[in-house]
Amino acid sequence: MAEIVLYHNPRCSTSRQALELLRERGVEPRVVEYLKTGWDRATLERLARGAGGATALLRAKEPGAADLKGATDAALIAAMMADPILVERPVAESDRGVRVGRPPERVLEIL
Repeated sequence: MAEIVLYHNPRCSTSRQALELLRERGVEPRVVEYLKTGWDRATLERLARGAGGATALLRAKEPGAADLKGATDAALIAAMMADPILVERPVAESDRGVRVGRPPERVLEIL
């Protein structure tokens, strides 16, 4: 099985559920706590391509997200780099694709 990377926020119950689902299936993902590490442009661009665009990664519930409605992918990525909380969580990535874990079971699609 290919490596899976879980971009994770441990304070988020949905993110914790996705991590638990992976572990229940014997998968120990490489966990990236993106609120601690931040984002780099190349990673966000790659995840956005895999998810269907930067809008798919935007956490719409965050207060700053409303100001980004209709923004280009480049503008969204810049905003996400400046404020990592704007990225939806969790995001899972493997050689089989990228999935935003909403609902958490979606991460299983790329095993």
